[in-house]
Amino acid sequence: MTAKFTESVVEEAALEWLQAVGYAYLPGPEIAPGEPTAERESYRDVILIGRLRAALASLNPDLPREALDDAVRQLVRTESPNLSVNNHRLHRLLVNGVPVSYQAKGQTVYVNARVLDFDDPAHNDWLAVNQFSILRQDALPNPTMPLEGTRRPDVLLFVNGLPLGVVELKNAADEDATTHTAYTQLQTYKAEIPDLFVPNAVLVASEGTDDRLGSLTASWD
Repeated sequence: MTAKFTESVVEEAALEWLQAVGYAYLPGPEIAPGEPTAERESYRDVILIGRLRAALASLNPDLPREALDDAVRQLVRTESPNLSVNNHRLHRLLVNGVPVSYQAKGQTVYVNARVLDFDDPAHNDWLAVNQFSILRQDALPNPTMPLEGTRRPDVLLFVNGLPLGVVELKNAADEDATTHTAYTQLQTYKAEIPDLFVPNAVLVASEGTDDRLGSLTASWD
């Protein structure tokens, strides 16, 4: 008997492929707020700060703690109500490094802290996460029902703690669940949980047999 083709099958296949090409994998609930292995303080957090700090320290071994802290602050900060503006700013920091300064031997030293290792990709921290719940921008935290008002993209791709990729999957066996439906869902997420997309480098929409990818502002065409 042929196994039933469902969205979960597509997700499992995607996660297996990602692990095969070098991603580590963690289920979102394992690193959710309040868990023993939590990597987030709240459901609004979309950046894995511990991984980001560790990556910055590894990529910039000569920088003192205060310079690394400044780099983290700049990477998690948003400066505009416009998502595209924030995304472009973060992209520049990823490509050019984060400008920081520190005191050494009585002088101010100015450097750009590296966020990603483009020369040696294996030096980066690659992590795929599914079931990663994020509180909607317009929702209030509810301590008794922490998942109320959250959205949960199918798979997030973190590099050095930053969610650079968002993958939305649909079931190819469902005529109403198409790649375009996945694309539309990504547009809804951009409106409801925009902080997730500030560091974004790629969006992926797929139903298992038809796939599309593009930048944050890419149209369907």
